[in-house]
Amino acid sequence: MALPRFERPKSLKDAYERFLKIHGHPREIALGFALGLFVGMTPFMGFQMLIAVFFATLFKANKISAAAAVWISNPLTAPVLYSITYLTGAKICGFSKINTPPPYLDTSTLWALLQRTPHVLTMMIVGGVVLGLPLAIAGYFFSYQAVSKYQLEIKQKLRRKKHKKKT
Repeated sequence: MALPRFERPKSLKDAYERFLKIHGHPREIALGFALGLFVGMTPFMGFQMLIAVFFATLFKANKISAAAAVWISNPLTAPVLYSITYLTGAKICGFSKINTPPPYLDTSTLWALLQRTPHVLTMMIVGGVVLGLPLAIAGYFFSYQAVSKYQLEIKQKLRRKKHKKKT
């Protein structure tokens, strides 16, 4: 038996419609989506999906919606998101000197950059948490409303079909 083929959504509308069709209770789907958005704001690209699915499992949320929401950070959005999370974290932690990329890269410059990595990651994590919490809360309510409305419409359509067959 062949496995179903995954097709990438062609537009944002297609992605939204696919999201609505995820099976499960609206609360579980919305919680998974919120967890995915929150984790997507962390600087751990490459591991975000694993982290989101882990937390979705832990909190009994929908794993598919958690994995999908992580894609808020992707190769196109990451430079903007990571810049914003770093600047936010630096401001909150009272760090006024902003790290800028060096004009040229040699071994001593690369070593200096690597030594700043823990500091940069800390600022990005702090900024990601601060920005990720309101985003996750808003995402929860948005997705809960959207999925609930969609599921209600489907149930009403099925009832009408069933009623039509009886008459």
